[in-house]
Amino acid sequence: MKERLQRLLPALDEGPVDGLLVTASDNRRYLTGFTGSAGVVVVTRAGAHLLVDARYEEQAEAEAADCTVLPQGRELLPALARLLGDLGIARLAFEAGHVTVSDHGKWVEAIPDVEWIPTTGVVETLRMVKDADELDIIRRAAAIADEAFEEILPTVRAGRTEEEIALDLEFCARRLGAEGLAFPLIVASGERSALPHGRASGRRLQSGDLVTFDYGIRYRGYCSDATRTVAVGEPGEERRRVYETVLAAQRAALEAIRPGPTGFDIDRVARDIIDGAGFGECFGHGLGHGVGLAVHEDPRLSYKNGDEPLEAGMVVTVEPGIYLPGSFGVRIEDLVVVTAEGTEVLTAPTKELVVNEP
Repeated sequence: MKERLQRLLPALDEGPVDGLLVTASDNRRYLTGFTGSAGVVVVTRAGAHLLVDARYEEQAEAEAADCTVLPQGRELLPALARLLGDLGIARLAFEAGHVTVSDHGKWVEAIPDVEWIPTTGVVETLRMVKDADELDIIRRAAAIADEAFEEILPTVRAGRTEEEIALDLEFCARRLGAEGLAFPLIVASGERSALPHGRASGRRLQSGDLVTFDYGIRYRGYCSDATRTVAVGEPGEERRRVYETVLAAQRAALEAIRPGPTGFDIDRVARDIIDGAGFGECFGHGLGHGVGLAVHEDPRLSYKNGDEPLEAGMVVTVEPGIYLPGSFGVRIEDLVVVTAEGTEVLTAPTKELVVNEP
């Protein structure tokens, strides 16, 4: 964790500010290793100070070895005011995207001698490039999720409900070592597969359905994310054509990933193929996103906000989709590491269309 704190120091010089107040839980964990649900970090050029209440003092001492752990008592603001005074902080940056207007007002009122400087994306920028330990954890998270999916795949048959299958998938992932889900599982069948975020429902699968599975788990705090679309019984020519279009777009985007191109560039590779097949209006979301402590983080592979150049060590999803409202949809998603040579694909299940007996 010390290396991550050191990497943060140049951002303080750009202000210039005397320190950074970290309140976002994922950023707090990234910088300190502390996994508790409450606490704030004040980072200065001299070190990091973690303020926690009585529930977490022992845990923080054990987990945040590179920080000075300080008990805050029952109230945060008096303890924070004392700390800022002791450290001589006059200008303090804070994470504007993670603070309510109400909380900011309380800070200004309680600690008027400090100038509060709003910042965005300071720690998130560091989090985009994963170190070796982070990559190993994400690889394991992806492997657990894929093993669970492969285990329940033969049970995807007509008559079963989406909710039953989602429950089986979650239970299996937990049994294999998942801490929990990265997000509510998406199991969307038939006409519901046209819902990009169609959470599992009580609908029973029918012969001829396409079923979209978007699944991810948490392991040691880090997330995985993958999508596969499978068929229950023979899907028919139109569904196969759409599936092959999405697969071609996904493979082309994977081939284009390497350090240098922006997320916009990679999104365009997939989007051009889908546009060329006549389904441009049916692909309404970005191609992918970063994955780490959060299941959706920077960088973005997107036509809207994909201006970040890719770097080795980034972990992103590649997930084109085609959605025909009221009929069906197809999405295929891999989780990949950007490498110096291109990509390391972390998602194992086949991308050839799996057709289960109904």
